[in-house]
Amino acid sequence: QVQLAESGGGVVQAGGSHGPSCAASSGTLSSYVMAWFRQGVGKAREFVAAISWSGGDTLYADSVKGRFTISRDNAKNTVYLRMNSLKSEDTAFYYCAAARAWGSSNYTPNHYAYWGQGTQVTVSS
Repeated sequence: QVQLAESGGGVVQAGGSHGPSCAASSGTLSSYVMAWFRQGVGKAREFVAAISWSGGDTLYADSVKGRFTISRDNAKNTVYLRMNSLKSEDTAFYYCAAARAWGSSNYTPNHYAYWGQGTQVTVSS
């Protein structure tokens, strides 16, 4: 129902900022709760942030609160992740996901039916 594609991965210095995006090439993003997840080498998939249909509600993992900001522009069918004060431990494969509902399971991968292909973000020391 919705096809997602991340872009904007790359290498950034520790302490710097980066801003990957997730766009819907088909479907309408305004119909979905959107989220970012990440998975580092040898680690489990980890929730990063979620945003409600019109952006009125957001949810962040404790590890990124105060550093990362999720936002969306439904007119552009795009979701963004602004990452500030990056640390080496932020190095991971980042991907976005879409769900129909907003609730207590927002932080779990099983909540999301649609996923992008992901993009690699590497934070160098």
